[in-house]
Amino acid sequence: MRPPFVLSDRRQFLQSSAAVFATGATTLAGHFADTEAFGQSDSSFASHQGKRRKELWGLLGDLPWQHRPGPPKLMGTEEHEDYTVERLVLDLNGIEPVPALLLIPHRRQTPTPGLLYIHWHGGMYDLGKEQLLRGVKAQPPYASVCAEKGLVTLAIDSWCFGERKHEADGRTGEEDAFKLMLWKGQVLFGMMMFDEFRALDYLASRSEVDAGRLGVLGMSMGSTKAWWLSALDPRVKLCMDVCCLTDYEELIKANGLKGHGIYYYVPSLLKSFQTAEINALIVPRAHLSVNGRQDSLTPPAGVEKVRDYLLPLYRKYGKESDCRIELFDCAHVELPEMRTLILGWLDQFLAGSAAHPQSA
Repeated sequence: MRPPFVLSDRRQFLQSSAAVFATGATTLAGHFADTEAFGQSDSSFASHQGKRRKELWGLLGDLPWQHRPGPPKLMGTEEHEDYTVERLVLDLNGIEPVPALLLIPHRRQTPTPGLLYIHWHGGMYDLGKEQLLRGVKAQPPYASVCAEKGLVTLAIDSWCFGERKHEADGRTGEEDAFKLMLWKGQVLFGMMMFDEFRALDYLASRSEVDAGRLGVLGMSMGSTKAWWLSALDPRVKLCMDVCCLTDYEELIKANGLKGHGIYYYVPSLLKSFQTAEINALIVPRAHLSVNGRQDSLTPPAGVEKVRDYLLPLYRKYGKESDCRIELFDCAHVELPEMRTLILGWLDQFLAGSAAHPQSA
């Protein structure tokens, strides 16, 4: 029987993730014939990723790895035509409770794939996790999609958003949280990522979920968090990010720093990582990124730079078709064509036969 909440402390996670990824890498033996990029075999490339993953975690400040999450609290349920929503309060960090939504399709496999849906910023501090159910003008809701695909889907309120908005002026609350955390040796984005990481723990622990089939999806701030989490956590089998694969150097050249919220900035990051190097930690797992050519948050030259860095790596593993990074003629919005791609990738890499399951 699966324990009620599978938690990861830092040492356990780093040890187990390295072992898991190394095991997966051995199945690709023979594909990594040309090692020009790193001068390494596939197994040593996995070791290289493990080392870099530790470095990336190390930039995210003092994180509450020592905290042992308590049991979730079920605050209520809502019945919809195709799914049930559990309204939960999760104990992820030991500092403040984390309100969450868990969408459970009526028709699904047992167990079924799990999806972590990460909400955007958009200056909409009151929205948070509700974006999964309500959507926004720039992105229609995903609740019905998740139900149709048979995906148990979790969404949490990020720090400073939704039920975790503690100031009437959300922007002031975000800036105050950022400043106070710096004084304490913490990083706001690090604390955000820690919560998403522990949320994935909870999703994987649910009896309805196949812990070997986990995906992550987000737009804007949710996009950035999606590819960061996929880089930090090898449990993610499918990364889908919408409108925020931002190359840092190209953002600087375009004078675009003001476009991203204060949460986005991680101290000393550029001393060790560029965007492409973070995303290289996802290789060879499936990765779909869709972006707007007219989006000032994501200079197109930067998207192309990341794409041109990653595709040769996927090619070396014989997984070139498992990485797709696209630019569309739009600004900061999810076009219907983008949604079509996302649905296809959900079917191919995550849902599979869960798309047409029997009633649970």
